[in-house]
Amino acid sequence: MQSWNDHIKSLSPALKELRMGQGDVMKGFSSLAQAALKPQALDTKTKELIALAISVAVRCDDCIGFHTKSALEQGASRDEVLETLGTAIYLGAGPAVMYAAHAIEAFDEFAKPAEA
Repeated sequence: MQSWNDHIKSLSPALKELRMGQGDVMKGFSSLAQAALKPQALDTKTKELIALAISVAVRCDDCIGFHTKSALEQGASRDEVLETLGTAIYLGAGPAVMYAAHAIEAFDEFAKPAEA
């Protein structure tokens, strides 16, 4: 991935097209996401880390980008992301290792502006 920021931004036109062409479905998906991420027994940061682990395990680069960025915005540290990736590797074996590398690369890129 050349730039994770550019990658997730490049998805905006297609996602907008889906929102316009499948409004009810996308509203439903948005409602599902909001309900799933609502802090209850688990806080939103923990839920984003879980989503990141699942993203790695199912090998979805786009999901990795969005959930890494969201986990960082929720206050996840690099160590928390690395521990999350370790769990994903445990469940996903070799292919998860490759996607975990993508996730830590994305975290480092997204974290740069916050450090500046």
